[in-house]
Amino acid sequence: MSSEQEGTSIRCLVAKVGLDGHDRGAHVIARAFRDAGFEVIYSGLHKAPEEIVQAAVQEDVDVLGISILSGAHNTLVPKIMDGLEGYGAKEDTLVLVGGVIPEEDRPELMDAGVAAVFGPGTSMEETVEFVRENAPQR
Repeated sequence: MSSEQEGTSIRCLVAKVGLDGHDRGAHVIARAFRDAGFEVIYSGLHKAPEEIVQAAVQEDVDVLGISILSGAHNTLVPKIMDGLEGYGAKEDTLVLVGGVIPEEDRPELMDAGVAAVFGPGTSMEETVEFVRENAPQR
């Protein structure tokens, strides 16, 4: 039974990490998540990994969606994953990465604990369905 079926909505943080200033995709996915009935928090631009970890922990999110287009994903995403682990939140948080991530970089992100990487052209329906099927049960 999904958490939505139990009467609680899935809580998501959509986060922009690093110096990447392009946030259209983050706004599009945040809107799709809201339209799907999820609770959505948007971090705003230019957040440090530590700020994203703090927000995810303080807001007690089920899902952390990281939007990154800067090319620094192999540096910044593992820092976020390490931070979540430091708070004991890594196992209870579904972490997704969206952006232009080369195929050869995806295994390293998955090894760090990222559940899925969504690139350009991924449908909103596919992303929403993935969250519904994989968000942690609370």
